[in-house]
Amino acid sequence: MVRLEDVGLHYLSSNKPGAEVLRDISFRIPEGGFRWLQGPSGAGKSSMLRLLHLASQPQRGRVIVMGTDVTRATRSMLPPLRRRIGMVFQDFRLLPHLSAFDNAALPLRIAGRPEGQIRADVSEMLRWVGLGGRADARPAQMSGGEQQRVAIARAVVGRPALLLADEPTGNLDEAQAERLMRLLGELNRLGTTVIVATHNDSLVQRHPGPTLRIDAGRLIHDG
Repeated sequence: MVRLEDVGLHYLSSNKPGAEVLRDISFRIPEGGFRWLQGPSGAGKSSMLRLLHLASQPQRGRVIVMGTDVTRATRSMLPPLRRRIGMVFQDFRLLPHLSAFDNAALPLRIAGRPEGQIRADVSEMLRWVGLGGRADARPAQMSGGEQQRVAIARAVVGRPALLLADEPTGNLDEAQAERLMRLLGELNRLGTTVIVATHNDSLVQRHPGPTLRIDAGRLIHDG
């Protein structure tokens, strides 16, 4: 499902390459696998997720996602691939003029699903994340935890082949975090490959699984 080979990534500063934020990264995750992604702040976790979400390209090495070498793919090959990836952003990225329902429905509408199916699937997912009564609320009318749950619903409603989550429990209380883990576990059992970046060590201890640990841009543990 995911393979990185000797990947190096840096961002431009004043049109000049800055220091590498990821360096010499290599690992593999099989289809249907689960990985925690851990490391201190600034270690490169969000940069890793950006690579896997096809939002960044490495300066060296190879990134292979779902059998496609994205470092060599044409631009037209990336949108269909990205539509098979669900992403829970740390900063939510909800569209402010849309309701909770319409934000969560975006991936299905982009994929051209029938409106009847969209209404059924989105309504079910909003109920699952505890927002069945908030479908018409816009982001400005919701708390941070509610916005986080809309972002989670949007990421998983299309049953993605690969799900990436950047600190998905950061705005959730313990009960909501456990509910989210049950949802992610069920998706994983149904075949979705799941990668979750988190600082929440107690959550990892309650739900042990293989961990990718990075520090200062380097992979220091894979297993």
